[in-house]
Amino acid sequence: MSPQTEVQLLAVLVAVACALPGVFLVLRRTAMVSDAISHTIIFGIVVVYLITRDIASPLLLVGATLTGVLTVWLVEVLTSTRRVKEDAAIGLVFPFLFSLAVILISRFAGNAHLDNDAVLLGEIAFAPFDRLALFGFDLPRAVWVMSGILLVNLLFIGLFYKELQLTTFDAALAAALGFSPALLHYSLMTMVSLTAVGAFDAVGAILVIALMIAPPATAYLLTDRLPVMLGLSMLIGALSAIAGYWLARTIDTNISAAMATMVGVTFVLAFILAPQRGIIAVIIRQKRQRWIFAQQTLTMHLMQHEGRLEEASESQIEHLSRHMQWAPAFAAQVVRRAEQARLVRRDGERLHLTEQGRAVAAEAFTR
Repeated sequence: MSPQTEVQLLAVLVAVACALPGVFLVLRRTAMVSDAISHTIIFGIVVVYLITRDIASPLLLVGATLTGVLTVWLVEVLTSTRRVKEDAAIGLVFPFLFSLAVILISRFAGNAHLDNDAVLLGEIAFAPFDRLALFGFDLPRAVWVMSGILLVNLLFIGLFYKELQLTTFDAALAAALGFSPALLHYSLMTMVSLTAVGAFDAVGAILVIALMIAPPATAYLLTDRLPVMLGLSMLIGALSAIAGYWLARTIDTNISAAMATMVGVTFVLAFILAPQRGIIAVIIRQKRQRWIFAQQTLTMHLMQHEGRLEEASESQIEHLSRHMQWAPAFAAQVVRRAEQARLVRRDGERLHLTEQGRAVAAEAFTR
């Protein structure tokens, strides 16, 4: 397997592994927790390194994961006081722990390979140089790590899918049925921390955040079904990662940054073009609703004056502009659309409701 294929394989593994817990972060409206975790885990790594003095120690993974859980706990402690909102709590906790990590690195770990720029930006192109042979396959160590994390994420979501779904959409009902929303929440955050720890060494914290949030947010614009959202998130993340790799090769730039850019481009396209929630669809729907509302108003106006002495004047087309303060061109178009919808019929310059128009007006009056 060529180095460029290995880099793309690693990028896909990272994207898919990040997208899975990211779906639940987006649905729970706690997306920025991933930003905090992806930065504060450095504090756990530094603390464990200062204890073990071994940059390759597996305890670094444990320390970083526990720091991610600590971050979530501190945020919730501050939020539970009701004096600090969640976004402000995140803004307090993550800079504090991240700053402590930077101080510890600069003061006590200056000779170790703990570089702040590499942590933030990452360089996935270097991953093939750190290799591990297992089961007869010689692959980059990061590929084995992310494969294991992806498997754990899949098992976690597969085993607790119903519980995660219930606590995500109705935590009160989940508690009433005997589930523990808090336990599932911290379990999910542990998975987020573990995924961030495994990914940030290879691709950097910025890409971890992008892959954990942007693909699920993009999928959310495209579907209302959780299983489809999970599948779309993984697919969007994988395709964006591959596209970012080839963009980086084409313009000779940082691979992680290019991948994050392509994830953003994908989201923007969905934000504009999504069939139901895209900007274009919303504009079209608002225009359609405007015409529907105008036609309903017309039927209500005609019904209100139907059978009365003033009906002859109130049903005149030219009267609509004066009574409803509609521009003549707009009034003419409303009448034309109402005729096409068989809500009214024209008798010279007068309008009369059809049975269908009366039903629409009656329904509008009852709302």
